[in-house]
Amino acid sequence: MQKHVGIEPFTPITPKAKISADEHGGRAKCLQRLIRLGMPVPPTVALSFQTVKAIATGQGLDVPAIMKALGPDGLLSVRPSSLDPDWGGPGAVLNIGMNAERHGELAARLGQQAADRIYADFVQGYAVNVARLDPEMFEIDKHQPASSIPKLLETFAEETDETFPTDAADQLMAVLRSMARAWEGTTARLLREARGAPADAGLGLVIQRMVFGVGPGVSGSGVVQFADAQSGARTTLGRFMAQAQGREALNGEAVPFSGPAPSLESIAPEIHSALILWGEVSREKLREEMQTEFTIENNVLHILDSVRIPRSSRAALTIAVSLAEDGIITHDEAVMRISPGSIPELLHPQIDRREKRDLFARGIAASPGAAVGKVVFSSAEAQASAARGEPCILVRRETSSEDIRGMNAAAGVLTEKGGMTSHAAVIARGLGLPCVVGTSGLTIDVRDKVMIDQNGSKVQAGDTITIDGTSGEILLGAAAMLEPILDGSFRTLLDWADASRDIGIRANADTPIDAQVARSFGAEGIGLCRTEHMFFDEDRLTVMREMIFADQAEDRKAVLERLLPMQREDFMRLFNIMDGYSVCIRLFDPPLHEFLPTDRSEIRALADALDLPVSEVVRRAEALSEYNPMLGMRGVRLGIVVPEIYDMQARAIFEATARVVNQGKTVVPEIMIPLVSANREVEIVKLRVDAVAAEVSARTGTNFDYRLGVMVETPRAALRAGEIAEHSSFLSFGTNDLTQMTYGLSRDDAGRFMSTYVSKQVYAEDPFTTLDEKGVGELLTIGAERGRASNPGLMLSICGEHGGNPESIDFCRRCHFDYVSCSPYRVPAARLAAAQFAIRDRVAGKDLPHI
Repeated sequence: MQKHVGIEPFTPITPKAKISADEHGGRAKCLQRLIRLGMPVPPTVALSFQTVKAIATGQGLDVPAIMKALGPDGLLSVRPSSLDPDWGGPGAVLNIGMNAERHGELAARLGQQAADRIYADFVQGYAVNVARLDPEMFEIDKHQPASSIPKLLETFAEETDETFPTDAADQLMAVLRSMARAWEGTTARLLREARGAPADAGLGLVIQRMVFGVGPGVSGSGVVQFADAQSGARTTLGRFMAQAQGREALNGEAVPFSGPAPSLESIAPEIHSALILWGEVSREKLREEMQTEFTIENNVLHILDSVRIPRSSRAALTIAVSLAEDGIITHDEAVMRISPGSIPELLHPQIDRREKRDLFARGIAASPGAAVGKVVFSSAEAQASAARGEPCILVRRETSSEDIRGMNAAAGVLTEKGGMTSHAAVIARGLGLPCVVGTSGLTIDVRDKVMIDQNGSKVQAGDTITIDGTSGEILLGAAAMLEPILDGSFRTLLDWADASRDIGIRANADTPIDAQVARSFGAEGIGLCRTEHMFFDEDRLTVMREMIFADQAEDRKAVLERLLPMQREDFMRLFNIMDGYSVCIRLFDPPLHEFLPTDRSEIRALADALDLPVSEVVRRAEALSEYNPMLGMRGVRLGIVVPEIYDMQARAIFEATARVVNQGKTVVPEIMIPLVSANREVEIVKLRVDAVAAEVSARTGTNFDYRLGVMVETPRAALRAGEIAEHSSFLSFGTNDLTQMTYGLSRDDAGRFMSTYVSKQVYAEDPFTTLDEKGVGELLTIGAERGRASNPGLMLSICGEHGGNPESIDFCRRCHFDYVSCSPYRVPAARLAAAQFAIRDRVAGKDLPHI
């Protein structure tokens, strides 16, 4: 036997042994804690990550010394011990050391039937897990295991050209080497990296003296836990199987842990009571809900292992809050235990992954949640479907502003083009709609109303599909769904998060419905109200189009007077919902051509409504078209060239403000100018807005305050923030467009190649998902520093979709921004992420100001 050379030796797990989760894995450390609590754990030793890695490279180990430490006459088991049990690992191997001689000894001690089972189980486990042979060739007759043993040994010899090993030390070394090499394999590495493990994650192993769940008296194996894995509710759940080993109690003829006969409680009431007691001790001392694996051998209880209960996102939150409310962990610890990325699962319906799914295609998961509906290919069809009470999925090559009505009517949205910040993605997140974009392997033919995948399979209008905006999957048919549940634990945890965070969280909300959702999720105001989204209702859209076709300023002003009361009513409703909180309203931003129809039938309908020839409608639409509309006449440029639009919006805002103030409500509207690149633009718009405010105040006899600021979306605005801030109360960085302009990337088209760029490490992350701190982030830093240098009281924020990204929130904290703003359904996750960063810094001793 090759001796262990140059690597760390094994470590017997005792109360005072130097066992570390970082060196030996979580299972080894947990077993030590169980031993310290006085639980009946069989003798166990731990192999460190370093040792296991060395074994994988071919180095030997002093196996006889391990066997001596655990008792030379006993059988052994080996289990994996990684830092996080969720990373997986090789399966456990039991009864190592079994051979013909031991078989006879165990027959005398436990009975022939029990000894036969142990022998047969070991040969099967060794053949499958160590020799990597086909499991179907090593099936066991559980009722007559003795008859299986000769056949198993013969099959092993035939398949390996070797006799089955009989030396205990050789068996153990082979098991250790097999498990070590399995961990280092490419497939295993990719699987655990997909679960969040680092590429260099290590594996520890624990070797334990076997106790047998077979034989005389009450003997068997079982598992028990004291919280439900789906709901997190406190309860007793477990299974026990007589004459069984390992986790066999999870299968087969197991009986319940508690309850009337047959159950473990009726079979062995004292052992049942002891396990409940140990469960309470574990919860209090280990500060976690655990699943405990136990074996009973001839009426004697042994605790083999205890692991953190695998749990759903809902259960994780409920368990964390319960532990904190019972004083076992602190409120901050409860907040730190919940991943912000798990929050969307609590807010949206999800696909029940326990049920069968029929995958059709994949795309980019752009807005979380899942939806089932019949396929429609236009906004008009989506509205008609909603009117009939039929859920639908709106399918488009890409969406534009005119699709918002259809998106509002649909249960979910699917587009062929686009990325995480495409129009469809941003609007869907704001509406709380499941959305999948960038389905590059899917061809969408809107005219023929069909989707075709790479294999030629088709989905047509009226077919039922399910889209999963959490995973990006598109499924055929109606998948089984799980409904969201927002209970008291959810709100309690977020209240604790609010007590710790040090940056404000607002929402991007365009309509009163959006605002109501934002408030219900704890938003502290509106950080971005995109007023153009208020014009897409049918009655307003026709008026808006009439204004676009007006040739003279006076004619435009007259048409806009008809929109004024509609806008005023919208703003009044927003102010009432957000009573006491700020509402930041972005003035009209998109190019005018987005409001004109492209469908021939809609063009004809508009011509009828305006009493114009179809040719004139087409001519005007062509005259307004631009080669690059995202960089054309939109935003402040439109407000300067067609000032009547901003005048009307300012009047609607201030008249709404006056009315709400006179009702005794508190409101300080914030008016935001979009797409600024020069200080003079701000001066021109500010002069007109101030004049409208003064006129409304004088006419209504109402005094009110307001703030005027800039949406920083161009690199030049960030660089010239010092002079722009002289005329601004706030700067809000629109990181969607700022990223687009800084990189020279189309946010709608980048999804086609972004995954390749990230995989080839051109970009560390998709810059439209996670804020690019080195490029775009530097522009934010420059803008913030120069802005506050000239205006110390300047309020700073971001209102792009990065506002809901945890890493981006942390960046804004470090830059001392006042708040971030994100889609309403991202507000809870943003509140949690902001709190976690604040707690982290407080623990580390860093000092950031508290809001």
